[in-house]
Amino acid sequence: MFERVRNIRYVLVLFAMLIAMGSLFTSNYLIADLELEERNRMEVWAEAMRSLNAADENTDMNLVLKVINGNHTIPVIIVDKEGAAMSSRNISKSFMMDEDSIEYLTSLAKEYRADGRAIRIDMPQEFDPDDYITICYDESLMLKRLAIYPYIQLGVVVLFVLIAIFAIFSAMKAEQNKVWVGLSKETAHQLGTPISSLMAWHEVLKETYPDDALLPEMEKDIKRLERIADRFSKIGSIPEPKPEDILEVIDRVVVYMRKRTSNKVIITTHYPADSVIVSLIASLFEWVAENLCKNAVDAMDGAGSIDITVEEDEKRVYVDVKDTGKGIAKGNFDSVFKPGFTTKERGWGLGLSLAKRIVEAYHKGRIYVLDSEVGVGTTFRIELPKAPPEA
Repeated sequence: MFERVRNIRYVLVLFAMLIAMGSLFTSNYLIADLELEERNRMEVWAEAMRSLNAADENTDMNLVLKVINGNHTIPVIIVDKEGAAMSSRNISKSFMMDEDSIEYLTSLAKEYRADGRAIRIDMPQEFDPDDYITICYDESLMLKRLAIYPYIQLGVVVLFVLIAIFAIFSAMKAEQNKVWVGLSKETAHQLGTPISSLMAWHEVLKETYPDDALLPEMEKDIKRLERIADRFSKIGSIPEPKPEDILEVIDRVVVYMRKRTSNKVIITTHYPADSVIVSLIASLFEWVAENLCKNAVDAMDGAGSIDITVEEDEKRVYVDVKDTGKGIAKGNFDSVFKPGFTTKERGWGLGLSLAKRIVEAYHKGRIYVLDSEVGVGTTFRIELPKAPPEA
């Protein structure tokens, strides 16, 4: 399922890039055509200005004036051979030809010339043959808007892709949550019947063999099964966290793990001097700690050391579980929390994914790989917000 989500995301990104590149290519092609068209129009306009300057009493001025007055879109500044502005047309601000406006138009004309948008017109021979004027022009407003349009379109496409990815991810996450809840509820339901039967048989055995030394251990295991069923039944519901001393919760996990692992696994704890109060759903958090410890034992092949360290600052509590196992490649730091990812020959790859859900969704915390080196070991860190002080 997650591979499918990733593939869809890549397809959408590729689709957006193709649209963007196609749009930019098409727009640049159109802009180049329009720039050439405007250049041709300004050539005609310059020719009309040349005809106007060379006109005599026999020249028909109707066509010339029509061409000159027909320019309503392209900004034009006419400068003399010294570069000083003489007149302007279609400039956004209307100027009186005073010193300030002439200076502004002159500097603007220099910018147009620097961009290669200038046409020289030589004066008629009967005047000064060395005299000339230059028509400096800018791109039309339509051309400027067309140049910006592809980037606006690209932004819209990117926004669309992001919304689509978010919608797909949300839908997949909701589907995943339903699977988690259904699996957990069904597991709790299936465990209920054999646990009830074991409890009944335990009572029968107590009456029949009241002095049997194995019965207390059997009772502990039955209660353990009850707690496991209770944990699964709480997945999907919204249990209320309660202030708990996290050191006591971890101690229960350590006692349980020490009894069920070999003497080759050494579990040590490093705690602050005082209690550390955190809002916890104790049964679920115990499961997270157990899962990290069991994964550590598997990674060490049943021989090594596990160090559990609890630290705190003003706002958060940090629980580090460090092992001396096989380690995790840096590229898999995030992947280990994805459903289905496992390095075991037999395993569903659901433990760390469920642990992440419990820590983040039910305890508003974080769980991540703090440090790992292949062949040396791994440290998982859990960050939890501290419980607010009691009123």
